[in-house]
Amino acid sequence: MESESEPEEDRYVFAYTVTIRNIGVVPARLLTRHWVITDANGKVQEVRGEGVVGETPHLKPGEGFQYTSGTMLDTPMGAMGGTYQMVTDDGVEFDATIPDFLLTTPRTLH
Repeated sequence: MESESEPEEDRYVFAYTVTIRNIGVVPARLLTRHWVITDANGKVQEVRGEGVVGETPHLKPGEGFQYTSGTMLDTPMGAMGGTYQMVTDDGVEFDATIPDFLLTTPRTLH
């Protein structure tokens, strides 16, 4: 988010949108999140917490949930990925993996 970033202070603010979809056959609820965020210098931040954006969405098979959030880095490029801890309606817990994705400022990649 260029308007909130301050490159001269090594402060780069990024927004990202995630869509979660239940591809299983039973309903499941998102309980917690665990993000691993790495900047271009290799500095790693781990973020853990309940739900996402204040919610613990319950998804029936085939349903999706989309949200937008943000993070801040010291560099104009980085990556993040992680897991959501989920629980099915019958009590089975599992981790849903969020593959790494790139965070870049405009004109950083060609």
